[in-house]
Amino acid sequence: MRVVYLAAGAGGMYCGSCLRDNRLAATLIAQGRDIILVPLYTPLRTDEAPVATGRIYYGGINVFLQQWSRLFRLMPTFMDRILNAPALIRRVARGAGGTRPETLGALTTSVLRGAHGAQRKELDNLVAGLGDLKPDLINLPNLMFLGVAEPLKTALRVPVLCTLSGEDVFIDRLPQPYRAEVIQLIRRHAAHVDGFIAVTRYYSERAVEHFGLPADRMHYVPMGVQVQPSTGERPPHEGPFTIGYLARICPDKGLHTLAQAFAILRQAGRKCRLRVAGYLARGERPYLQSILDNAQVAGIADSIEVVGEVDREGKLRFLRSLDVLSVPATYPEAKGFYVLEALACGVPVVQPRQGSYPELIEQTGGGLLCDPDRPQSIADALARLMDDPSMREALGRRGQTAVAEEFTADIMADRTWALYERFVQETRY
Repeated sequence: MRVVYLAAGAGGMYCGSCLRDNRLAATLIAQGRDIILVPLYTPLRTDEAPVATGRIYYGGINVFLQQWSRLFRLMPTFMDRILNAPALIRRVARGAGGTRPETLGALTTSVLRGAHGAQRKELDNLVAGLGDLKPDLINLPNLMFLGVAEPLKTALRVPVLCTLSGEDVFIDRLPQPYRAEVIQLIRRHAAHVDGFIAVTRYYSERAVEHFGLPADRMHYVPMGVQVQPSTGERPPHEGPFTIGYLARICPDKGLHTLAQAFAILRQAGRKCRLRVAGYLARGERPYLQSILDNAQVAGIADSIEVVGEVDREGKLRFLRSLDVLSVPATYPEAKGFYVLEALACGVPVVQPRQGSYPELIEQTGGGLLCDPDRPQSIADALARLMDDPSMREALGRRGQTAVAEEFTADIMADRTWALYERFVQETRY
């Protein structure tokens, strides 16, 4: 059985979906499974060895140019291949900064229209390219790509699944009338998808309610991370109590809220420091600077360290330097991959009581919940862990054990492949 897994690149940044997709494909390949990871929009950026193919479909440059100019819709195929070159897309993505959903309504709608959108040529190239690969099943990356489901099924006559990735946050910020049209198109094209894969039960229910997806075609396959060999209890690190943040540095992920909670702790005379790691887009630099400026005014800037982006080894070193991790996202997070990464290293978490976080903490027992968007509530939870080392260690050990037993990459791969086999065996065209 051969599976083609389409994965949407996120420009020049690390993203939880890309990390999960690459780890899933890499694990399946290591298990001897026949899976091909195919990037869309941009190359996948991961902190592990990439396993995606070199050819990119629906390249970000072509998609954008074809949206705004009929001339580019008529270009010969060899020109499309030139504009889809990974090196060129990487260079353009680095200079483009962050993309905001408010500006992408027309483009999102057009891609969802599939054969009736401005990117018809990209769709034809995808159908032809995947046809050459002769898959037995195709996995789409998100709901915004459902416009290709029917053409792929018609041409290749194979089951089509779709992984859910927290699309509601992006789609709900689209201006009208685009938001309503996108949701309508998703509901229409969902009829051509054989099954949907959610990585948390929270988002499975959310997608059914919000997008009208069929509940009987929803399947839950939990995320999985690489688990390092256990070395017993994690030794305490030297220095003050260390709070960590590991995510994209932007308002959505709530670094400003964590910084305010940190200020509350410091103003109460507590000895602690804050370490920040994650991707910083050019457009978000003023946001980070405002946080650092406020810390300077409060006299605590010397206790905040911005580590920046980290690769796999750098991430492990970063996590092992922490007493606790907190990423107080301001929206209901669908995944929370970093929660599992922290727990895999024995680091407990403090997260808002919304989205997938209550589910992950209940399943792992590895952290505390706090009120969303309330710095004082975060500070109170952090203070509890600071004052009770035995609780902190117990949460870390419990979380680490739960991840090793239920949230490993091998478990994720086994459950995903079993689902694929079921659809290939049961679906006939």
